[in-house]
Amino acid sequence: MVSKRRLSKSEDKESLTEDASKTRKQPLSKKTKKSHIANEVEENDSIFVKLLKISGIILKTGESQNQLAVDQIAFQKKLFQTLRRHPSYPKIIEEFVSGLESHIEDEDSFRNCLLSCERLQDEEASMGASYSKSLIKLLLGIDILQPAIIKTLFEKLPEYFFENKNSDEINIPRLIVSQLKWLDRVVDGKDLTTKIMQLISIAPENLQHDIITSLPEILGDSQHADVGKELSDLLIENTSLTVPILDVLSSLRLDPNFLLKVRQLVMDKLLSIRLEDLPVIIKFILHSITAMDALEVISELREKLDLQHCVLPSRLQASQVKLKSKGRASSSGNQESSGQNCIILLFDVIKSAIRYEKTISEAWIKAIENSASVSEHKGILDYLDNISPQQIRKLFYVLSTLAFSKQNEASSHIQDDMHLVIRKQLSSTVFKYKLIGIIGAVTMAGIMAADRSESPSLTQERANLSDEQCTQVTSLLQLVHSCSEQSPQASALYYDEFANLIQREKLDPKALEWVGHTICNDFQDAFVVDSCVVPEGDFPFPVKALYGLEEYDTQDGIAINLLPLLFSQDFAKDGGLVTSQESGQKLVSPLCLAPYFRLLRLCVERQHNGNLEEIDGLLDCPIFLTDLEPGEKLESMSAKERSFMCSLIFLTLNWFREIVNAFCQETSPEMKGKVLTRLKHIVELQIILEKYLAVTPDYVPPLGNFDVETLDITPHTVTAISAKIRKKGKIERKQKTDGSKTSSSDTLSEEKNSECDPTPSHRGQLNKEFTGKEEKTSLLLHNSHAFFRELDIEVFSILHCGLVTKFILDTEMHTEATEVVQLGPPELLFLLEDLSQKLESMLTPPIARRVPFLKNKGSRNIGFSHLQQRSAQEIVHCVFQLLTPMCNHLENIHNYFQCLAAENHGVVDGPGVKVQEYHIMSSCYQRLLQIFYGLFAWSGFSQPENQNLLYSALQVLSSRLKQGEHSQPLEELLSQSFHYLQNFHQSIPSFQCALYLIRLLMVILEKSTASTQNKEKIASLARQFLCRVWPSGDKEKSNISNDQLHALLCIYLEHTDSILKAIEEIAGVGVPELINSPKDASSSTFPTLTRHTFVVFFRVMMAELEKTVKKIEPGTAADSQQIHEEKLLYWNMAVRDFSILINLIKVFDSHPVLHVCLKYGRLFVEAFLKQCMPLLDFSFRKHREDVLSLLETFQLDTRLLHHLCGHSKIHQDTRLTQHVPLLKKTLELLVCRVKAMLTLNNCREAFWLGNLKNRDLQGEEIKSQNSQESTADESEDDMSSQASKSKATEDGEEDEVSAGEKEQDSDESYDDSD
Repeated sequence: MVSKRRLSKSEDKESLTEDASKTRKQPLSKKTKKSHIANEVEENDSIFVKLLKISGIILKTGESQNQLAVDQIAFQKKLFQTLRRHPSYPKIIEEFVSGLESHIEDEDSFRNCLLSCERLQDEEASMGASYSKSLIKLLLGIDILQPAIIKTLFEKLPEYFFENKNSDEINIPRLIVSQLKWLDRVVDGKDLTTKIMQLISIAPENLQHDIITSLPEILGDSQHADVGKELSDLLIENTSLTVPILDVLSSLRLDPNFLLKVRQLVMDKLLSIRLEDLPVIIKFILHSITAMDALEVISELREKLDLQHCVLPSRLQASQVKLKSKGRASSSGNQESSGQNCIILLFDVIKSAIRYEKTISEAWIKAIENSASVSEHKGILDYLDNISPQQIRKLFYVLSTLAFSKQNEASSHIQDDMHLVIRKQLSSTVFKYKLIGIIGAVTMAGIMAADRSESPSLTQERANLSDEQCTQVTSLLQLVHSCSEQSPQASALYYDEFANLIQREKLDPKALEWVGHTICNDFQDAFVVDSCVVPEGDFPFPVKALYGLEEYDTQDGIAINLLPLLFSQDFAKDGGLVTSQESGQKLVSPLCLAPYFRLLRLCVERQHNGNLEEIDGLLDCPIFLTDLEPGEKLESMSAKERSFMCSLIFLTLNWFREIVNAFCQETSPEMKGKVLTRLKHIVELQIILEKYLAVTPDYVPPLGNFDVETLDITPHTVTAISAKIRKKGKIERKQKTDGSKTSSSDTLSEEKNSECDPTPSHRGQLNKEFTGKEEKTSLLLHNSHAFFRELDIEVFSILHCGLVTKFILDTEMHTEATEVVQLGPPELLFLLEDLSQKLESMLTPPIARRVPFLKNKGSRNIGFSHLQQRSAQEIVHCVFQLLTPMCNHLENIHNYFQCLAAENHGVVDGPGVKVQEYHIMSSCYQRLLQIFYGLFAWSGFSQPENQNLLYSALQVLSSRLKQGEHSQPLEELLSQSFHYLQNFHQSIPSFQCALYLIRLLMVILEKSTASTQNKEKIASLARQFLCRVWPSGDKEKSNISNDQLHALLCIYLEHTDSILKAIEEIAGVGVPELINSPKDASSSTFPTLTRHTFVVFFRVMMAELEKTVKKIEPGTAADSQQIHEEKLLYWNMAVRDFSILINLIKVFDSHPVLHVCLKYGRLFVEAFLKQCMPLLDFSFRKHREDVLSLLETFQLDTRLLHHLCGHSKIHQDTRLTQHVPLLKKTLELLVCRVKAMLTLNNCREAFWLGNLKNRDLQGEEIKSQNSQESTADESEDDMSSQASKSKATEDGEEDEVSAGEKEQDSDESYDDSD
């Protein structure tokens, strides 16, 4: 036996050093070589050669590979047993290793032992991995040999220190190191670690690099701490190994405190690091940062990371013109290019860390803000073209903070630069650059005019905005206004950016007062007119004041002048002459109406602490429009007239949406009633708009969102109106007389106390039957989402509204009548749809969203620019405030469907049901469940700081079930919330709602630790939904989408306690019921199983069956007999299910079904090979009858798969035939594996071969077949047992490899998609 005496560290090092010195003195060409005949079998009497031959390896000489005649595992097992059972054990091990050492003295033989062995192609039993290990690798896998083999390799390695590659371009040292990688077990990890570190200390630098980078693949976790300590010491001694050492330290499991010490060590040496090493080093530093030290580390990193000194020498060298040779010029150019590439890599590392690590991004911004010098950031303004708009906002915010928050001499430089850049961008005629200028100017103005009165570090005098500073702010804003007024889109963006600034930042009162006064006057002049004077002009439609909520006095009523402004804009673009009584007055685009009002509202809100009394007249006032209901005149309108009406409705809708944004939080019943009425107007106008959009296919709406995220949408110019109305004439515009002029404050804040009849609400549309055509037109509005103004998150406080009693007063302020206003189902659905879209945008990870093909990724955020300025945590907190009213609505809808079912004797879609009301309530139900699901599925709940939010939300749900209890444990809250939500399953009206309820319950379940019982409830509930008869859609077609059915079926099978029984029930009970039913009928047990949905059921059952059997451990011979019997029984059930499923293709032979059968049939056979065959190896002797019965059943299934291959070839369906080569290869492997199993159990006589004819799916023989295919491709293998008189057969392909290899050429292009 090899001695296990360990040398001391110094002795080992001296020994290795001595070997290395001897190698240096002796020329490599004089190495000992034996005289071998090339490519001959190694023949000698050594115990090493004999034992290898007995175990299955034939040693070859020369350049031929060693040959492996058996499976790799079988070889190791055989050699291990031979050594252990040898009479001279353990001395035989020493003799064996000595023989190995003698054998590898020849350089060619040593190389062969390091390279993979050659697999004998005619050996059927060799069914292991598709690659072969080397002889050394195989020997290292035997525990009793491993220490001695490792010692031999480390003694051999110094001979090749100074020889990089041999004549075959093989790097022997690297090959030796690779033998130690990924060993299944390391017998003595500590000794191996010691030897490796000694080797690193004496090896050449290139080999040091290879060994260090291989350490994570060589050593086990228990050795990581020791290796880390050794590497940190080496890091101090040798800076040239910094990169590989840090790379390895990032991959090892090390103590965080130890990593902190290494990071500080690297930080201290940062100034002396080479430029090409910086990316790896910075990556290590950033990855080791914690929340506690992030700011300190990044500040130090920014201070020490000076790239100018790194790049400058190479640039100077490249710019020298007095070089002595062209070679030197080329060298300096390469040096400069290399330096630039390193800097690019460095910034990629920093960018990735900032993008994906919130701690790093926040600390980096804070470090910039804390910078003492601002002059170092001036150059970044030259690169605005290449950064995103959101980055522009952040950039100008940071630079403005640096420039204006610190009063020092350096600030003036960056202020000047920013002013120059902004003026340049604003004066540009290119729309993109003008928008950049607007964003930068507004952001800078916000910093300049920020309210610093609450800052403790500033005196009162410095905190207040001086007159000079106020003048600078107003001048900057006037510059933006004048540069953008020629473009409606630019003006609208300016108003929106300014509004966001006022909403987000607290401005100085002096600046806010100027802004408010200017905006209010300009808005009134541009859009507000007297309601008593109807505009006159050559309009295409009669102008009327519509949608007023109060009865105005003829002297002081106001109205929004929308239609005349839209007509004037379009008429001017068409080349018509526009005149006005007010000559010289500029017409403002109606596109700016909603953005301008938003700015006005937020300004008034800031000035008056949320009180909007000054502008509440705009909530009541009518709009100058025309009759919008198309009626019979729709078909007679020209395309331009229809486009004009569409634009008019879009602008009206956006006005109402901003009105609702403004007044949604009003508390008085009067104001609440008016907001609810405006909400009804929005819903009614959307229905009218759908009618116009349905007959105006090429129409592009006016933009509703003007932030830079929508720049990929071409700014829309409203389509010119029809030529019929291009008549020259004057467009009369109302001119106020001196007597009628009042201050803006008096006009806008005057109380309107009399109630008038509202504009006809067109509610008749809501009573119309819900038809397929209306479903189709609703999609048009969905596609126009980006053109509607965004609803603020505060709007959803309307969900709190129940019944609102509105008092109608007479002229003497006495109550004349009362009117009850409530949030109706259409309005509720409108709010819920918008809220669900917001939650999907903010809380759902981008990878989980379904993005249409070729859809611009930036378009996902269109219409959510205000929302994106808030954090996900803020949004979740806001929505949690709505949980109680949403639960109220959920329960009310639940009661509605419960009553509906009771009235119609359990039939929720019976003849007495109002169809549209039913669909609206069903949609509300679905949206509520979708909102609940999106909320509780938020990944942020995994963070400790958000646990209180989750606890509060669960308290709301549990309180609906049990009142009065406080401070309950989280598990109890989760259980009660689960039961509360589960109770809604009885009233679920649609399959979509059912799926969302299941997903919601699963999300609640995932947060619980005791989930076994509830998991069974999920399966039971899913089965109930699959067994329920759901309302059918139009034309007797199921309204269940394949994706939704696929999802619910997967949930059922994944949560059921016995997936095999569940599959057998569906395939063995449900499918036969379907086969015996009429054409359009369904299974009686599973009504969701129809001929249309069969392929979904089939795909899911095949996929889940294959997934299940892959999880079964193959087991070992050491397992108990009971375990063997249980696994054998499980495989019998699995094969029986597979047999039932595979035979269904005889009835359902459509292309999708056959495709699923080919794909998952092969995967099941592969799982049988890997998971079941090892079990059969050691179960055959004791369970002979059961094993043969199992194989007999499986043989019939594989025969049908073989017929399917023939069917695919005959029909020449390329979508099917692409799966045939892989399937046939798998069937061939199965035959060989079964034969090997029988041989292993001394029962080879049970295996015989026979010819198998090509047949179709119905078993009919295929006459037209190629002779080569009949002899090379088709065969049948049967296993029979003479002892049990039973027969089992296994089909596959005969052992003619040439034909199989030809078909395997297409394996690489195999597409595994369904």
